[in-house]
Amino acid sequence: MNFSEIPRAKKIEIKDDRLIVELVDGRILIVPLVWYPRLWHATPEERKQFELLADGEIIHWPLIDEDLSVEGLLAGRRSGESPESFSKWRKSRSGRETSDQKMEPDTLIGSG
Repeated sequence: MNFSEIPRAKKIEIKDDRLIVELVDGRILIVPLVWYPRLWHATPEERKQFELLADGEIIHWPLIDEDLSVEGLLAGRRSGESPESFSKWRKSRSGRETSDQKMEPDTLIGSG
C-alpha cells in the first residue's frame, strides 16, 4: 500500500447511535456505536472530545481512552476489548451519567 492509498479521516460525527466518518477521498463510513462499548457508554461530552492522529489514520478519544483505526472501520472490525477490561473501565466510571445504557456490557462485548 503506498502512502496515497492509506485511508484517512477528515471529519467525525456521532449522531444518534452511529459513528460517521468522512474520509479524505470522499467516502463516508457509518458504523453502529454499539460495536464500540466505550463510545456507546460515553457521555455526549466525552464523545465530542476526539483527536485525529497519524494524519487521520487513527481516531482517539482521550477522555475514554478509545482508539479506532480508519483501516479497522473499513474492515468492519468491532471492539477487541475483553469483557474483563470493559467491566473494569465501567466500574472506574461509576457515578457518571452515560448517554445510553440500554444494553449491558455482556451484550456488547464479543457479540458478532
